[in-house]
Amino acid sequence: MEEIELFLDDAKDTMEKALKHLAIELTKIRAGKASAQMLDGIQVEYYGMMSPLNQVASVNTPDARTIVVKPFERKLIGEVEKAIRNSNVGLAPNNDGEMIRLNVPPLTEERRRDLVKKVKQEVEVAKVNVRNIRKDTNDDIRKLVKEGVSEDAVKQGEERVQKLTDAFIARIDEVFAAKEKDILMV
Repeated sequence: MEEIELFLDDAKDTMEKALKHLAIELTKIRAGKASAQMLDGIQVEYYGMMSPLNQVASVNTPDARTIVVKPFERKLIGEVEKAIRNSNVGLAPNNDGEMIRLNVPPLTEERRRDLVKKVKQEVEVAKVNVRNIRKDTNDDIRKLVKEGVSEDAVKQGEERVQKLTDAFIARIDEVFAAKEKDILMV
């Protein structure tokens, strides 16, 4: 059935977006190496408006343990430092008047376990999103019975939605396993 195919394509696209969102969220969880993405989501007050850090400063990683933030305008350095302190990245900014250095300490075993818990939470959110997409798609497919689509076609559609859901849950589990390995590797 053409309508069922459309619902399946929609479900696949939306599940793909849920997986991409998970990947983005996981880049914000550091695995012991310095990464510019660790500062994604930090907002800096710039001329009375909140702006993303990467729009008011350059963010670089000269080595595996250091992040360097250099504001485009020197007078912003205090605001950038304040934004980093107030964020939940857990790094202490070191301001030299020109740029801010962030030293990324090696992770303790306890911190690694905490990060794995955080990753599990993000993974669970992604799985719930995929399951909600499955539910919505199945609801849409069931409504087709009223439009004259056979119950067999609806059942087959639901089975295909389940296979799609299982495939995406498996991909999410793979992403989790890779991130967990990355975090726990000393």
